[in-house]
Order: sequence, then structure tokens, then C-alpha cells
Amino acid sequence: MKTDYYALASRLEALIETEPYYISVFSNASALIMDSMEALNWAGFYLVRDGILKVGPFQGKPACVLIGRGRGVCGTAWAEERTIVVPDVHEFPGHIACDSASRSEIVIPVHHGNEVTAVLDIDSYEKNRFSDEDRAGLENIVRILEKMTDFSDV
Repeated sequence: MKTDYYALASRLEALIETEPYYISVFSNASALIMDSMEALNWAGFYLVRDGILKVGPFQGKPACVLIGRGRGVCGTAWAEERTIVVPDVHEFPGHIACDSASRSEIVIPVHHGNEVTAVLDIDSYEKNRFSDEDRAGLENIVRILEKMTDFSDV
């Protein structure tokens, strides 16, 4: 299950250079992640809007639409402004099960300026799916998003 994060980053940068608008970028980023990583059942973004996380561009089954700050893995990553890796979602207190097939999850906050403006949420149907290498690679993907994406109308 080794992901080529260098190739993923290069492909993402090329797409952002073509069109940096955040909706376009998040749409393509979620598709690239689903295409580049094995054993995933959901990859996408929740956007911070009006004090709540609202589902944004994603790949996978229909998702929870609204998630409160501090709720579930996504809301906790937002509130704590840190990456959260959950080896087994059934052991995470307050986990929100949008898809009962999900077994592990990683969530990474996306910043615009000094504020979290979104979270990248990736789920797998396998327990213990996300390694330290995945964490580092995906955090780099998020840094690219933060640096190159146009958030001017957020």
C-alpha cells in the first residue's frame, strides 16, 4: 500500500497551476487521492462555513452534510487544529459514522491565513490503513493546497 506522494504532489501542483479556485482544486485533489491511494472508501473536504463544517468536494458514497466543531474526527481536527489519525474509528469517542464500512480515518486541517478553512478527510474500509508515511505525505499535500489555492472568495 505504498503511495507515490511525490507523483501525487506533482500532479496536484500541475492542476492547481491550471485553475487555482478552491472548489476546482478540492474537487481534483479528492479525485487524485482516491485514484492514487489504495483501500479508500472516501476522500474529500469539509469546508468551514457559518461556524460549522459543511461537506465540500469529495469522492465516495454520500456523506454527512454538517459536522459541529469538536464533533467526530473532522470536528476535533478542526477544533484542535491538528492532524488526527484514527487506526480504528470504533475506538474514537464520538465518531460520526457517515459510512458504516469505514474502519480507519485521517483528517488534516487546511489553513487560509491563520484560520482553518477546511479539513481533508480520508476514510478506509481497512483498520490501521494510515501510516506515518501517509500522514507526512498527506500533510505535504495540504501544505501545497494552502500555498497554491485561491481562497479569495472564502
